[in-house]
Amino acid sequence: MKNAIRLVAASALLMSAGAVFSQQGAPVAAVAAEPRNVVQLSAAGMVQVEQDMLTITLMANKEAPTLAAAQTQLKQALDEALAQAKAGAQPGQMDVSTGTFSLYPRYGKDQKVLGWQGRAELRLEGRDFGRITGMAGKIQSMAVSDVSFGLSREARAKAEGEAQSQAIEQFKARAAELSKAFGFASYGLREVSVSGSGISVVPQGMRMAREKMASFASDAPVPVQPGREQVSISVSGTVQMR
Repeated sequence: MKNAIRLVAASALLMSAGAVFSQQGAPVAAVAAEPRNVVQLSAAGMVQVEQDMLTITLMANKEAPTLAAAQTQLKQALDEALAQAKAGAQPGQMDVSTGTFSLYPRYGKDQKVLGWQGRAELRLEGRDFGRITGMAGKIQSMAVSDVSFGLSREARAKAEGEAQSQAIEQFKARAAELSKAFGFASYGLREVSVSGSGISVVPQGMRMAREKMASFASDAPVPVQPGREQVSISVSGTVQMR
């Protein structure tokens, strides 16, 4: 009986030792060799395109003794401008939307409310510059407060595609060049990331147009001049030289 107990204990000990060996040995076998002959590099592609989207913001400022009166005047100015703008709207060419509509008190020296002031905004946005500038000049109940340019989704997507192709080709050429310089015949891509950005380049003509807005005839088209936008895409990553 004692011999049987000893055999069982010995077997359990051997099984335990085997389990410890497996647990300790598995991590050692799973440890991958440190990467060698790996180089990190980056490349960029840039495309300049003319801005094809125009946004003109119109505003109305009203002041009245009471909140209700200020709100009524502001709403009247916005309703009139909105009705006129919507009559000439066309999807994609000139879209119309409202912006800020705010009212706030005007205080005197004794912190008593002397009256109420309000501000309302209307935005005209699209690709048809002539339609937008003409409408901005026709609307009499609101004045031009801001002019800005940008890229449509289609133009940006096209520019980003061209810039991305440039960046990828430069990345591949740089990877092949470095591999050859280090004495390797080829390379393999390990990881890569792609990012992009856009920078507006405003010409002198645009600054001049904004300065002239205060002096143009009230019913004449607003003078504008689009700029160019630089779209850039960068590609960075690591390659395995082999």
